[in-house]
Amino acid sequence: MNTEVMTSTSVTLERATPALLGALSFAGLLGLYFAALTAVSGWEFTLAQFRDYWGYVVALGAGFGVQVALFARLRQVVRSTGPRALMATTGTTSTAAMVSCCAHYLANVAPVLGATGLVTFAAHYQVELFWVGLAFNAAGIAYIGRNLFNAIQDHAKCVAA
Repeated sequence: MNTEVMTSTSVTLERATPALLGALSFAGLLGLYFAALTAVSGWEFTLAQFRDYWGYVVALGAGFGVQVALFARLRQVVRSTGPRALMATTGTTSTAAMVSCCAHYLANVAPVLGATGLVTFAAHYQVELFWVGLAFNAAGIAYIGRNLFNAIQDHAKCVAA
């Protein structure tokens, strides 16, 4: 293990701990949620929506953070990028589910964009979209977690040999 002292200018994503990357990803996704909802409907509405759906929003963000942390650890173990596409897909689904919380308030500009049907769909199935996002999160965690478990087992065999 590298024991050199790292300065703030020498910190890179490669050297960051998986837990730190997961926490930053969680915070980033929550930031995106708050920014998107505030831009569309204002701060007061954003707080009201967060109070109503905080469980979904936090769970989606935490699931994404766990996926990022698992992937970072997997990358440390095997130095490969195999599951990156799945993490991106499930992360996008989490983001879409969180943003759907505010999408139905785009009705004021939707006719201009020609997206009234999409906004109506998002408003009507908002909670269901949260559950879809959570299911994709669970699938991503299981997939990356299984790959990490297998990589650790394979690495242990190599070290023992």
